[in-house]
Amino acid sequence: MKGRKNNAASENQTALKNRCPAAKDCGGCAFAGKTYAYSCSEKYGYVRKLMPKDCKVNDINTCDAPFHYRNKVHSGFKKLRNGKIICGPYEQGSHRIVEVDSCLIENETASAIIRDCADIAAKTGVPIYNETTCTGELRRVLVRVAEKTGEIMVVIVIGNKYFRQKTAFIKELTKRHPEITTLLININRRRDSMILGSETRKVSGKGYITDILLGREFRISPTSFYQVNHDQAEVLYSTAVRLADFKGTERVIDAYCGTGTTTLTFAGFTGTITGVEINPEAVSDAVRNAKTNGVKNAEFVCADAVEYMEQLAAEGEKIDVVMMDPTRLGTDERFIKACEKLSPGKIVYISCNPDTLARDLKVFAKCGYRACVAEPVDMFPWTSSIETVVLLSKTPV
Repeated sequence: MKGRKNNAASENQTALKNRCPAAKDCGGCAFAGKTYAYSCSEKYGYVRKLMPKDCKVNDINTCDAPFHYRNKVHSGFKKLRNGKIICGPYEQGSHRIVEVDSCLIENETASAIIRDCADIAAKTGVPIYNETTCTGELRRVLVRVAEKTGEIMVVIVIGNKYFRQKTAFIKELTKRHPEITTLLININRRRDSMILGSETRKVSGKGYITDILLGREFRISPTSFYQVNHDQAEVLYSTAVRLADFKGTERVIDAYCGTGTTTLTFAGFTGTITGVEINPEAVSDAVRNAKTNGVKNAEFVCADAVEYMEQLAAEGEKIDVVMMDPTRLGTDERFIKACEKLSPGKIVYISCNPDTLARDLKVFAKCGYRACVAEPVDMFPWTSSIETVVLLSKTPV
């Protein structure tokens, strides 16, 4: 497991500064123009401010390599009057594309592939999709990079059924980037901001990539959830294991388990662990990942986590630890009440939003669970986002 990091950024990190020229328009890097040490200090202070006063807040886990860490990159496209096609992030609060030559937080290979897609589209005459008129073909490109295996997935998103320049486009793209291991075309006719549509066609490769996280191998499809910062994900999950202080005999539930990344990571430290996920496709991937990694003490249930835990409680089942890693929206009172009924000795809450975390901790406190210790992890350097792991213990009656 990854060792604990230091709170203060190292001397080299202290001197690092985000100097992105597009930061003002893009808005993605909240700490552009600041040092990395300053950003970590501000994030730590924000978490400390929101946590209960009697909760110990450990040092923040800083990121050794805070640039070019995003292994998932996507971009829209726009054709200018002079015929040039540009790509890049949306301007903050709009759908206006900010043209950038490179991004300081995106994987450099992924960024280069997307920029070449814009150039190839211009040279091959690919019509760019117009969100207002719903006409055109090339809508977005999504690139996912597996840090440990080096595998690369490219998903070309088109706004209509046909991609007339597909052969010429793909031939030139794979010529420029032979490192691409799988290529897919996704059809997205939706009239919202969703990146992918429901139909995906495989053009080449396996249709997915695999990566290794804390010694486990995981299959990543276009829609799979996988942390965008590989190295910090290892720190995050190692932190959760350390705070949980498993003895190796516990019966554990991992709620919101997705494709089983957290479940299989924790499995090596518990007696048994059950991942609960409502998405059947994610559960199928989780079962496959468990088989691939030879994990015998993990099982996966396709169910609503609240209903599943309430059923266990009604049957008098004993659960020692509940792990949870919800979305930015946090959890809800139904889930917290289900935890109260199930009455595990510990709850480990992995949060990507300190505000909803603070809200939820107040409800947990009313249901008999005290936040004992919190530890921030800088998963998304330069942005305003911060992950936090919190250990909650059942208070004596």
